[in-house]
Amino acid sequence: MMTQDDTVNLFAMPLARVDEAGCIERVMGALAARRGGWIVTANLDILRRHVFDRGFRELVRPASMFVADGMPLVWASILKGAPLPQRVAGSDLIRTLSARAARQARSVFLIGGDHGTAEQAAQQLMRQCPGLRVAGTWYPPPGFERDPAHLPALRLALQQARPDIVYVALGCPKQDRLIGALHAEFPQTWWIGVGISFSLLAGRMARAPLWAQRAGLEWACRLWQEPRRLAVRYLVHGLPFAALLLLASALQRWRPRPR
Repeated sequence: MMTQDDTVNLFAMPLARVDEAGCIERVMGALAARRGGWIVTANLDILRRHVFDRGFRELVRPASMFVADGMPLVWASILKGAPLPQRVAGSDLIRTLSARAARQARSVFLIGGDHGTAEQAAQQLMRQCPGLRVAGTWYPPPGFERDPAHLPALRLALQQARPDIVYVALGCPKQDRLIGALHAEFPQTWWIGVGISFSLLAGRMARAPLWAQRAGLEWACRLWQEPRRLAVRYLVHGLPFAALLLLASALQRWRPRPR
């Protein structure tokens, strides 16, 4: 259980003070103790939903750990005077956590992505992480979130596979709703929302260069590849909220403390 000293609050979201290696250690340590959990890889859009959507905030409240998957969140923590050690991106974590899982004979299960990407991503992970056990994959039919009849088949597959780690690549909030519906039934499994990661692993989308990731410009590379889908999210909602987040964090640091 994380304490207040282990987290940095940004607009009431308790982000874990961990780097990528520390996040992996927490997961593997919990698995060794036969405990599962839920990681929310929070980018700017997820934080915005957490602020303005009470239903979403309640949905993710049971999560075991929130990590900063977005440089604006790291910058905000610095401005606030409580710097997070590192960005912990789901698209990185799926590789590094899988590599560690392979060394400890743990298994993973992949849910989501476009048609065929979960299988392609699984193949890439097995190539990059020798010895990794892929317990299964599941592609959700279109509109699955509106038809609860699809969940029993997935639930049965998970019960039979008994994976240690489940990666869910459905985007926010679909992946969070799915994890919220199922994670309590698998108390020894770790659940992680990884967004577009399957498409990146499968080579269907190109990830931003490392310099752009470090400069906080990965969103611009995504926008270039998917302008119709992402323009409103990034330009209409994202940029104004980023400015609000950074300003509020700076003011919180420098405002006079009550005596």
